[in-house]
Amino acid sequence: MCCGADGARAQSGQTLSLFRDAEIENIIASYAEPLFRVNGLDFDRFSIHLVADDSLNAFVANGKHLFLFSGLLRRSDDPGMVIGVIAHEVGHLAAGHLTMVRGALEDASAMVILSTLLGVGVGLLGGGEAGIAVAAAGQQLGTRTFTRFSRIQESAADQAALRSLELTGQSAEGLRDLMRELAESEILLSSSSEIPWFLTHPLSTERMHTMNAHIERSAFSGVAFGPDKIDRHRRMIAKITGFLLEPGATYRTYPDPQESVYSRYAWSIARYRERLMDEALALIDDLIEHEPENPWFHELRGQMLYETGDIAASVPSYAQSVKLAPREPLLRINLARSLLQLDEEAGWREAVRHLDEARVHESDMPVTWSLLGHAFEKLGDAARSRVARAEMHYLRGELQRARDLARDAIDGLETGTTEWFRATDILAATDFLQGG
Repeated sequence: MCCGADGARAQSGQTLSLFRDAEIENIIASYAEPLFRVNGLDFDRFSIHLVADDSLNAFVANGKHLFLFSGLLRRSDDPGMVIGVIAHEVGHLAAGHLTMVRGALEDASAMVILSTLLGVGVGLLGGGEAGIAVAAAGQQLGTRTFTRFSRIQESAADQAALRSLELTGQSAEGLRDLMRELAESEILLSSSSEIPWFLTHPLSTERMHTMNAHIERSAFSGVAFGPDKIDRHRRMIAKITGFLLEPGATYRTYPDPQESVYSRYAWSIARYRERLMDEALALIDDLIEHEPENPWFHELRGQMLYETGDIAASVPSYAQSVKLAPREPLLRINLARSLLQLDEEAGWREAVRHLDEARVHESDMPVTWSLLGHAFEKLGDAARSRVARAEMHYLRGELQRARDLARDAIDGLETGTTEWFRATDILAATDFLQGG
């Protein structure tokens, strides 16, 4: 994980950052997939994005993207609040409520969506390729109404959420508790610079009454989550706390690093962020000793080593994370990035293999193509390097640069190959989008 919170806020106002983390995304997917399924939606056709912002917020955009804020995740006592919010947002998606500004591309990436939606510049953070972070940084939010729904739409989403929770055998108490907290805070926060959920999802007494009535008659009210689900949720909170809060705040949240696995997890990250590497590595090694089959601990160890300059030592940790979770593309991307920093052709070729595996599921992630372009360049394959870099620029919305690279690549590619078709597709797409 690489969170872009540090330095991601411009002095001119509010900014947003996206971050990627395979462990957290797995947890969120386990919450979301059943809710998508009971609404007749194909979960694989939608994207969930994590926003590094401490607001209690979430929104959908473009009919296929769900954005969850780290503040919502971190301040949830158990999975119920997060699941309730996802159920509500899925209700919007199922109903086709559009929250994207007019003129947006249907297949726009999350980076382009945030750039268009917030009116800010978007680019990779320094070090972002390590843990796969993307930032929208620069200008002040122009309006708080960019995802505002009508009360009719909100009521419909509420009803869909309650139905979804009932069909999946889950309580609506988490969603009700969030609504109550936001309602109590509305007067205080309405003049703040934050963009909490109630500013984009208007509250009403009637909506609270509807939720309470449902909870009173639901057979699933009061049903507790299983210990494994609670454990995974608490690990997610510890990880977010360690990465996104200042280390001092992390230590106050978890005063004793030996109290639990959650405290050791958070402390290991905070110590690493302070570059107290002996302590950080001792803590993560202790976690690995107790859970040697946990891929996320090995991944974190690899990140600690990589981002403090011990590239060669990071490779075995990243490789072990891939071995334990071979279907996780972000882990393969991390390993490939480390391999490309070494002066070994065999490692570069292995990096290409991992990136080819990763892009099956992460084809809309610019860093995947950036690293592939770097790998092909190191291997002396200029044409394929240009195609990969053209994909990267296209996903960033840098159409002219993408077009130039694709055009330059075609002369060096054999007609009819995969890369040739990719380059011609980029030319056709940029020509259409630029009105050519």
